[in-house]
Amino acid sequence: MIQTLKRMSEKKYYIGMDLGGTNIKASLYTADFKQIDEMRTPTEAKMGSGIVLDRMKKTIGSLLVNNNVAPEEVLCMGMGIPGLMDREKGISFFSPNFQDWENVPIVEWFQNEFGIPTYIDNDARVNLYGEWYFGAGKGKSNVFLLTLGTGLGAAVIIDGHVLYGATGNVGEIGHMNMYREGRPCRCGSSGCLGRYVSALGLVNTVKERIRGGETSILTEWTKGILENITASMISEAYDLNDRTAVAAMHETGEILGFGLVNVMNLYNPEIIIIGGGMSAAGERLLKKARTIVNERAIRISCEACEIVTASLGDSAGMLGAAVYASTRHQLV
Repeated sequence: MIQTLKRMSEKKYYIGMDLGGTNIKASLYTADFKQIDEMRTPTEAKMGSGIVLDRMKKTIGSLLVNNNVAPEEVLCMGMGIPGLMDREKGISFFSPNFQDWENVPIVEWFQNEFGIPTYIDNDARVNLYGEWYFGAGKGKSNVFLLTLGTGLGAAVIIDGHVLYGATGNVGEIGHMNMYREGRPCRCGSSGCLGRYVSALGLVNTVKERIRGGETSILTEWTKGILENITASMISEAYDLNDRTAVAAMHETGEILGFGLVNVMNLYNPEIIIIGGGMSAAGERLLKKARTIVNERAIRISCEACEIVTASLGDSAGMLGAAVYASTRHQLV
């Protein structure tokens, strides 16, 4: 299968970009998907679509200049974009963690800037392509991938087919309602899973606990400025047995566990891959989630499924975006 993606051509490259709520990550690859170079830059998601697009453009431009590659030497470019979209028209409709981000014509914008054939898909789905072709899901036919980053995304393979659905939004479990009335979500609902199980969700849980009167070393580290708390800081505090950090991590893991119970019961995967930057929390988060899954999921489905962390780390999205673009480009 992977062999069909290779192109016998000199000086031809792919670009894969993973647009996250925190960082823009882009890589330049050879025609057989060997990484040549990588660039990362802060997203500045709160600054609006114009600023974010400009930062994406500068990242790609630097990648090309630094490696002495002309745009016409790039076969195509793939981008993983969070949120809802029309991948055929290349328009990103909505992304819950981005300000001023509605109906953004990403493909048209970048093809006008660089003249490189450009393809977009959901950020979780391009992570899935990366892990399916080259990582933890290789050789599997029923795969569910969960990306835990600034927000929560997911993508699904059933019987060897990547699922898209009527509007290309299969797997949006980040918007699965976990509480009838919970934290508001920019999707228009409230109590969504992603508002609790994500880097942003974990941080908000800690802040709520501190504001409710709990003490934490995190207050000392941030000099009382709670907005400076990060998910990685919470993991560090957890390792120091900070009670608030431990309780918040366990609460987040428990909610994740109930989400995974629904995933197992609905999709019956043989493997669930946990990726994204927050997956670095590892068993701090997953231990409680595994307990809930073992207690609550349909037994036969649970016994047939393993839960693992992504083997490609946070590089899966870039590589998967390049792979996805290659498959789309071959159909043109």
